[in-house]
Amino acid sequence: MSDEDEFREFAASRQKQLLRSAYLLCGNWHSAEDLVQTAFGQMFRSWRRVRRVEYPDAYAKQVLYRCHLTANRKKRFATVPIESVPDLAAPGAGFGAGFDDGSVAVLTEALARLPDRARAVVVLRFWDDYSVAQTADALGISQGTVKSQTARALALLRTRIGDSLNDIRQD
Repeated sequence: MSDEDEFREFAASRQKQLLRSAYLLCGNWHSAEDLVQTAFGQMFRSWRRVRRVEYPDAYAKQVLYRCHLTANRKKRFATVPIESVPDLAAPGAGFGAGFDDGSVAVLTEALARLPDRARAVVVLRFWDDYSVAQTADALGISQGTVKSQTARALALLRTRIGDSLNDIRQD
């Protein structure tokens, strides 16, 4: 099997999982798809080295999260705001059983309002079930930073999701 075929097989088997994580990071499916493709592009360029890594799934997630943080860092300095195009994809699409459109919409809206690194920490810790050490390694930050970002982000999420649920209940 050629390197290209081996990479295609790897990418096809991991795409849905990475896309779900990317959606939680980006807040819309279009940006999530772009992020996954960027991560796959980086991995493909060094596939001969990557395929020998002990845990290629963990490496793929690390590349995804770092691409997200890098892209958002660049956006802050390089983009000019324009009128946004509405995301037409269903909010809960692709998450499976237990996720209705309302709960996914509330969660993704609350996540989108978090700072980039805090969002990445929360998604890694609670969506991808990474430990503090694994999260720190994936993002290239200290374990103390992971802990403090987690605490702050969860406090913000509790407030924002609680407020959203109260608004829904009053309607």
